Amino acid sequence: MGRLIQSDIRHISDAANNADSFRVLRGRVSVLKIAPDARFMPYLELAGFGSALIRSSDLRFDLLSALVERWRPETHTFHFLCGECTVTLEGVAVQLGLPIDGSPVTGVYSFTDPVAVCYQLLGESPEDGDKYFFGIKFTWLKAKICGLSATATEGELMCAARAYIMHMIGAVLMPDANGDSVHLSYLPLLADFSTARSYSWGSAVLATLYRELCRATEPQVKDIGGCLILLQS
Repeated sequence: MGRLIQSDIRHISDAANNADSFRVLRGRVSVLKIAPDARFMPYLELAGFGSALIRSSDLRFDLLSALVERWRPETHTFHFLCGECTVTLEGVAVQLGLPIDGSPVTGVYSFTDPVAVCYQLLGESPEDGDKYFFGIKFTWLKAKICGLSATATEGELMCAARAYIMHMIGAVLMPDANGDSVHLSYLPLLADFSTARSYSWGSAVLATLYRELCRATEPQVKDIGGCLILLQS
């Protein structure tokens, strides 16, 4: 194990030993505190997100910061006095209910006509005046979800389901540390709900969390992203 630990990289545990104060990381989780409309629940189930409905969060950033001090980027494990442990795919499947088998979550990162993509899959576009945008704000997605009429058509229900999943991805499952929006690249993966279920969303959530844990071990970093609800539990 001694050969695996690199002494030449900067790690927050080294800084913490020489500092007078304890670093508490910041994070951002924007949980939808409303239950999804029962009318589009079948689409969430079909896409594989029916069990990942998190409507509350009580994050302890002092606890999360202490965990980061024990995280080693070389092994992707927490090093405790009692041994090593880590967050596993099994934990993602059991606690979030996301698919952990299937195709990798990947796709187009930039779009020549993002407005057309939004109109096709969400029924409208949040940035009609801007031809080039790459993120959808959580406030817009929430308004889209809550604004569903009592006489909504099947197409409108499908658009609301996609908005709900996009909010879930960007705000809870794979958020960045400071953002208030979700990247548009996930939206085309939700075009067909049956195909969406074939992606290993659980693997993407775990990979994002690992990446954020590694980034947060750098002493100068002040915030952390990823699925912090999963990490704390």
